Amino acid sequence: MLARPGHPAARLIPAIDTADPRRAADLAARLLGHCGALKCGLELFAAEGPAAVRAMPAVPIFLDLKLHDIPNTVAGAVRALLPLRPAMLTLHAAGGQAMLAAAREAAEAAGAERPILLAVTVLTSLDAAALAAIGVGDPPAAQVVRLAKLALAAGADGLVCSPREVAPIRDACGAAPLLVVPGIRPPGSAAGDQARVATPAEAVAAGADWLVIGRPITGAADPAAAAQAIAAQLPR
Repeated sequence: MLARPGHPAARLIPAIDTADPRRAADLAARLLGHCGALKCGLELFAAEGPAAVRAMPAVPIFLDLKLHDIPNTVAGAVRALLPLRPAMLTLHAAGGQAMLAAAREAAEAAGAERPILLAVTVLTSLDAAALAAIGVGDPPAAQVVRLAKLALAAGADGLVCSPREVAPIRDACGAAPLLVVPGIRPPGSAAGDQARVATPAEAVAAGADWLVIGRPITGAADPAAAAQAIAAQLPR
């Protein structure tokens, strides 16, 4: 499995969020050597399917599909994705322990090369009001920690959470879980549709392992220079 990053640039996971395969290929080529992994998410995967992953350069792939279904279906999806050899694969923690355990069992078929299984806790676009609207009365941090404990007990290797919940997860779950953190906005960047954000340095200081960053890198005139500037802000 992919090791914890040791160098600042290795912490960066630029989000290749586009349905255009040529745009995706161009971004991937520009960012090669300036990041630790590349994110292939729903938009690109929906447009291009497994070919989107196969077209990526020789860099670890964070396959962010947020699988969420009954245990048998999710297990089947994990088995179907293993030939793509993603370094990381996401599932929704809200799918429950049985679903997460089934995903882990299916992933074990890849042996030592199995993907890191990351449980998505609470989407970074949701705030307390949005959670209340779907029946979750607790604030985001409490819900994130609840789902984190459930997911880790079921066999997840790590978690996806907003930067604001990194410290509470470390306090509740310790140093072992791998934390992949979206909702990262460099100083001066617009929050966009993210509700719970922090700067790259703040997230790493709180205990984040990898930082998923989209528009501040991929929307820049020079994505590689933008990635380098962000890496320079991180502690060594």
